[in-house]
Amino acid sequence: MRRREVLSKQPNAAHQALATLEKHFDVQIITQNIDDLHERAGSTRVTHLHGEIRKLRSSLNEQATVPLEGWEQPYDTRHPDGSLLRPFVVFFGENVPMLETAIQITQSADLMIVVGTSLQVYPAASLVHYLRPGTPVYIIDPNTLGTRLANLHIIREPASVGVPQLAEKLIKGEENN
Repeated sequence: MRRREVLSKQPNAAHQALATLEKHFDVQIITQNIDDLHERAGSTRVTHLHGEIRKLRSSLNEQATVPLEGWEQPYDTRHPDGSLLRPFVVFFGENVPMLETAIQITQSADLMIVVGTSLQVYPAASLVHYLRPGTPVYIIDPNTLGTRLANLHIIREPASVGVPQLAEKLIKGEENN
């Protein structure tokens, strides 16, 4: 059901704006979403913290993935290593295998844009604490309560409005970057 839903959706204005930013800056996206909307919008450097629903993985090796064409996972399909294939998503209670990569990306960031989150879902919410002191943080969410981060800028808009607005300002050099 989730795969069919993902295949029926298209990237929105926020996805498109982030892909546009990549043409002007060194952009790396860290997402908790398991869809491929960032890639379909044109972003090329996407780290999926919780996996990717359009891939399957070995049940023995979480790094051994294969693409899934369409939405249906054939019954009893096996990875070349002989193990059963399972969805390449992080289930409750499992480790977040890309967390260390996300931390490394965050530690080298010159600016962070946080989109559509309350910063309450861990471990992803902890990433802001790995930023170097003084790094600007933009939170784009109409309902965010914010946080006590230095250099915090809150844009109380939905992602499809706030991200394109911020992207335009960053490209024009109107925001700290």
